Amino acid sequence: MRKILSVALALIFVVALSSCKKEYTCKCTVNGIAAGSSTIKDTKSKAKSKCDEGDSNVLGIVTDCELQ
Repeated sequence: MRKILSVALALIFVVALSSCKKEYTCKCTVNGIAAGSSTIKDTKSKAKSKCDEGDSNVLGIVTDCELQ
């Protein structure tokens, strides 16, 4: 019984840590030249989505943001 409880607690701990919000850096370039960066504190998939919101192409000026 004790082993089962220990394994269950270990699994809960791993699952809780895997969905933690962490800090990610979003770096942007404009026409290939570094334009700045920002820090996003969220899960990796949400941080990537937020970073990608900065991508644009207006009148040939390309802004590309990538999660680091």
